Amino acid sequence: MNEITAEIIAIGDEILIGQTVDTNSGWIGGELALIGIRTVRVRAIADDRAAILDALGTTTAHITLITGGLGPTKDDLTKHVLCEFFGTRLVRFPEVEQHIVDLFQRMGRSAADLLEANRAQADLPDGCTVLPNMRGTASGMWFDRDGRVFLSMPGVPFEMRGIMRDHGLAMLRERFRPPTIVHRTILTAGMGESQVARRIEAWEDGLAAEGIKLAYLPSPGMLRLRLSAYANADAAEARQRVDRQAGTLYGLIPELIFGEGNGTLGQAVGRLLKERGQTLALAESCTGGYLSHLITAVPGSSAYYIGGVVSYANAVKMEELGIPSDMLELNGAVSQPVAERMAQGVRTALRSHWAIATTGVAGPDGGTPDKPVGTVWVAVAGPDGVSAKLGNFPGSRELVIERAAMSGLNMLRKRLTSSE
Repeated sequence: MNEITAEIIAIGDEILIGQTVDTNSGWIGGELALIGIRTVRVRAIADDRAAILDALGTTTAHITLITGGLGPTKDDLTKHVLCEFFGTRLVRFPEVEQHIVDLFQRMGRSAADLLEANRAQADLPDGCTVLPNMRGTASGMWFDRDGRVFLSMPGVPFEMRGIMRDHGLAMLRERFRPPTIVHRTILTAGMGESQVARRIEAWEDGLAAEGIKLAYLPSPGMLRLRLSAYANADAAEARQRVDRQAGTLYGLIPELIFGEGNGTLGQAVGRLLKERGQTLALAESCTGGYLSHLITAVPGSSAYYIGGVVSYANAVKMEELGIPSDMLELNGAVSQPVAERMAQGVRTALRSHWAIATTGVAGPDGGTPDKPVGTVWVAVAGPDGVSAKLGNFPGSRELVIERAAMSGLNMLRKRLTSSE
């Protein structure tokens, strides 16, 4: 089996100084893996001629994917350096120029708005294969040299993804015929990576004999378990092997699994609520509306999500959720009694079947010896009563908020599934 390898080069000073997070490389690597191409290196480099030439000259992979540096301004050097590297020159592609004109018209821009710098986006290296960008003005460029492919794309994520989906992935499959690889990704929540690994250790040890690899892919509040197998000749046989092991995994950790593929915990909770014809309300303190965002990010969530109260101040907790002032004084806002009353209060106020409440110390300030940063109480109220759980979430303010929100969703998921 001949393995096809790829390297990703992300160009941009903004990446190196932390102004922009490089999400492109992770996305590309994931998409390549799905078609049997292994990414062996990712590099972030400056918008600098020497840096770009060095990166292009030292890559050894079958495929080199380049993002960034294709804008209309003078600091965007990529296509000029590509010309130098491949010994060619820029020429204007009329069809690309017409696309730019049409794009401006669709945006309601006049001819006067179309500067020469915009038209110059149609100047591309002579000899490259143009990959049209239907979402912007910077085209993708494909070079096939000495058995290797270089694919340059804009750094704007939705433009890059569009080019890859519309053209790049199919062209790479056709050009290299990578070995078929079968994936199945199981989504879990409620237990950390090391704990899950301990629970499934014996099963994992036997996967190699089946020709299956297991990858742990953690993110705040959830863990993806990806099973992968190469198909030597029969993709159906590889799928059977993966499905058989996935079935075993379901038997080992059934209470942790909430879905598969690219699903989210918000989708899983929404599906359960919709199946039951039940509704949800939220009372958020430390999560500040983030939990509501996770719910409403799901299309169709209006069928079950009523609304919520962001009760950041104690006055709002008292006036909108009916929490007695003496309860706050005695226990503090970050406490089990207050979390439970918040959930009960918003459930009553909005007349929902279920409610989730969060109250805690997100940081970076505000912690005490008894309630350090990361201390969060999460409560769920429903037809069968109210329950609360104390979480101690490490990390930045953003991570505390994400983990607290995911904890609330998972608590509700478990309550809903336990009533089945």
